[in-house]
Amino acid sequence: MIGKWIKDIKTRADFVEDLGMILVHNGIVRATSKDGKPVKGMHLAYDRKKLSYLLEEFSKKDGIVEIKVWINEGRLKIGDDIMYALVAGKFRTSVIPVLEELVSRIKKEIVAETEIF
Repeated sequence: MIGKWIKDIKTRADFVEDLGMILVHNGIVRATSKDGKPVKGMHLAYDRKKLSYLLEEFSKKDGIVEIKVWINEGRLKIGDDIMYALVAGKFRTSVIPVLEELVSRIKKEIVAETEIF
């Protein structure tokens, strides 16, 4: 999936003016909760409409060429992929902060997760 996204972006982007960096985040189910307790997995759901609005908002940021997000939904086990987020843009000074803020807001505003102990 990520390889296809990158290939598609590269075939559409003007390298000289638009594309200088593609950054990817891959969130994975950990074996412990944030407070260090062991978990067996998680159940994850997300709001597609809110995600769509968020992607539209972030796509308008200066220096950003493309944003793509995939979120896994349902019962996930340790080691499963939770999310892929890709931000492509002109400069790393644009791309890095956008990816960081995007992932944070998805986790806070879009995703509902329940750890399974």
